[in-house]
Amino acid sequence: MKRFSQDPTDPAFVQNPYAFYEKTRSAGPVFFWEEYAMPCVTGFTEVDALLRDRGFGRENPPEFRTPHPPHLDAFHDFESRSMLELEPPAHSRLRGLVIRAFTSRRIAAMDREIEALCHQLIDGFPDGPFDLLNAYAEKIPVIVIARLLGVPETMSGRLLDWSHAMVAMYEARRTRAIEDRAVRATEEFSAFMRGHIEKRRVDPRDDLITTLIAVVDDGARLSTDEMITTLILLLNAGHEATVHAIGNAVKMLLETGHPTAALKEPAQCDRIIEESLRLDPPLHMFTRFAYHDVAIAGHDIKRGDEIGLLLAAANRDPARFDAANRFDPDRPDQAHTSFGAGVHFCLGAPLARLEMKAALPILFARCPSMQLARQPDFADRYHFHGLAGLTVTTRAAARSPPA
Repeated sequence: MKRFSQDPTDPAFVQNPYAFYEKTRSAGPVFFWEEYAMPCVTGFTEVDALLRDRGFGRENPPEFRTPHPPHLDAFHDFESRSMLELEPPAHSRLRGLVIRAFTSRRIAAMDREIEALCHQLIDGFPDGPFDLLNAYAEKIPVIVIARLLGVPETMSGRLLDWSHAMVAMYEARRTRAIEDRAVRATEEFSAFMRGHIEKRRVDPRDDLITTLIAVVDDGARLSTDEMITTLILLLNAGHEATVHAIGNAVKMLLETGHPTAALKEPAQCDRIIEESLRLDPPLHMFTRFAYHDVAIAGHDIKRGDEIGLLLAAANRDPARFDAANRFDPDRPDQAHTSFGAGVHFCLGAPLARLEMKAALPILFARCPSMQLARQPDFADRYHFHGLAGLTVTTRAAARSPPA
């Protein structure tokens, strides 16, 4: 297996990880990433198959597990209960219960509400240059999550801070200070949600928490800790991914000059969204452990080995996509791995897509004169891939009123 070295915090890599992915393709669909000390997979066919293969999973086999540092106990206590970190049958039980509350009908019912929120945020845009991430892309998913949970929208700032602190645990630049902030955020969020859950037990409302409390499957219910862990996952995965998906898509549309009027047509809007998710996804790496000895593309993988599935590299695999590095919403094959696949396919994917289908058409219809005020940079947060800021101008006088 050919070995490659690349510091994931190197500024050039942060701004363009795709050059490194292309370099590794000379070794075929599998290479060894020195800095992560593990094999990584870049081929679309291989990544897609491994996401679905039950011979790989998120839980390390028991004989290979090592204890985490004691100062991370609070963080790992909740992470270990997350459906993202569990495999069947524990995963099946938990996901089955959550799906009964987080239904497609509940998500679809938020359509008009999300559209109204987009218009409200655009009404508040300033005249001069401003950060669209802060004013729009960040606010939509966190306010939607606050409404889903039935917590006051005034809490959205705290939810945002907690999310940023906890998600930093998965970034390449992790330090002890980042770990301490993540632990503190986990403790604060869980304490807040524990109190909120208890309130809903005696005062049920029409919100996700009340539904999670009530949901039953063959006599099984979610414990309070399982509910809190599920809400942490919803906040972190749902918020962080959607912010970057919106930001990356806006950047792409502005830089490529693709006709944004196409967003008005639902089918074309869907294709633009899927192509932006394929070409520049918010999550670049997802890891799995091997549960048995196996060969991948001719390379031996042993039980207990951790492998990195490079979702963003798979999405640009030239063996799968013609002109894979080009933004082309009309390409015939828009399949991508950005939301994963198999039993761990992203539970929040329908909500993320719904938010994008509201946020992008409304933004460009209301702000037809919008343009970049400066070249945006990506944040040093690998293996997430999102902008540090997106400074734009859109003159109030040129904004269209809501339709």
